Amino acid sequence: MNILVLGGTRFVGRAVVERALARGDEVTMLNRGVTGTAPAGVETITADRTDPAALRGALGRREWDAVLDTWSGAPRVVRDACGLLAGRAGHYGYVSSRSVYRWPMPIGAGESAPVVDADPGDEGDQDYAAAKRGGELAVLAAFGDRALLARAGLVLGPYEDIGRLPWWLRRLERGGRVLAPGRPGRPLQYVDARDLAAWMLDGAARGLGGAFNVVGPAGIATMGGLLEAARQVTGAGAELVWTPAEVIEQAGIAPWVELPIWLPEDAEYGGMHDGDVSAALAAGLACRPVEDTVTDTWDWLRSEGDPPARPDRPRHGLSPDKEEKALAMLA
Repeated sequence: MNILVLGGTRFVGRAVVERALARGDEVTMLNRGVTGTAPAGVETITADRTDPAALRGALGRREWDAVLDTWSGAPRVVRDACGLLAGRAGHYGYVSSRSVYRWPMPIGAGESAPVVDADPGDEGDQDYAAAKRGGELAVLAAFGDRALLARAGLVLGPYEDIGRLPWWLRRLERGGRVLAPGRPGRPLQYVDARDLAAWMLDGAARGLGGAFNVVGPAGIATMGGLLEAARQVTGAGAELVWTPAEVIEQAGIAPWVELPIWLPEDAEYGGMHDGDVSAALAAGLACRPVEDTVTDTWDWLRSEGDPPARPDRPRHGLSPDKEEKALAMLA
């Protein structure tokens, strides 16, 4: 295929570009040229897509078989791109999020679960859920059944610039007693960015359309399995100290952000690691073992170093003081 990737230098976008090249696709990236560099064999168009005139000039009259878009900001930016490309691209794959579902996300929620209200012309980008849903509406309005909405869940793997799995790896690298949240058998639900990329590209090639929850099945890994894999790969001999959820709450530690990936097993958070992904699996989603994701992420961190923190996301990780306090409470 001849593919246009809007972005392409960070996390999922980078995984998309690498997978497309491995497939033998012709790849064009459009971005501001601020973060990362294009791999060999990729054409780069430098433009600020938030400027409609600049985007129009950069795209010219060219045509592509498929477009893949990872935008997380104002929906208006997605709408502008779709308006320019609707007659010049056969397929539009948009990396959305399961955050588009109304909170709290029901346990076992499928694609028909209620979604948040959103405006595809919205200029704001502060509400992540509304921004992603607005982006979905913009893509659907322009491409209809030629639109693939990948409602990704928790995304892990190499190039992660959110700081979830990288934080755990760096914490375990320091060694000592490490607060391990909840119980080791707590099921997780996530997708490796490379598996997400492969699924979206395969879907583009066969004209797959519609909305899909794109994340591995519930229990594809456990919190214990992930942290043990991280402990093994860092080789630091850290001690995992499993800490009940009530102690974590009493210590004032926030799940998900201060303790990345982990969420309590209750009605409010339960749906985040227990969604219905049968449609994506039936459409060919294949997920690699957690050990591979952890090992490859560690190899990337050692090779390229930690990426700069993203200004549009909260800083993830637990401070040493809070960790020590919680461990003292447990004792």
